[in-house]
Amino acid sequence: MTPTNRERVWQVIHSIPAGKVCTYGRVAEMAGLPRQARAVGRYLSELPKDSKIPWFRVINSQGKLSFEVGSDRFVTQKLKLQDENIAFSNNKVNLKTYLWQGE
Repeated sequence: MTPTNRERVWQVIHSIPAGKVCTYGRVAEMAGLPRQARAVGRYLSELPKDSKIPWFRVINSQGKLSFEVGSDRFVTQKLKLQDENIAFSNNKVNLKTYLWQGE
């Protein structure tokens, strides 16, 4: 059976290695859904609470977290990334250093 768009997106996110991040747009491309970055965000919001998929490794194309700075979800995501030794400067991740290209 062919995986759904949601399943393909989740598979890509599941493949992002620890210590790396990927952008919403790049995840969409890798899942065969070019220019559908917003769909990636929607599919992430549909993850089951007990999911092992590393949702926190997906950030926006500017290297920023998409949650409001200081919100519980922002803090949770930032801490999870810092636990994987991903450094922040002014609440941004250096994509040249940490972006996963699917290699």
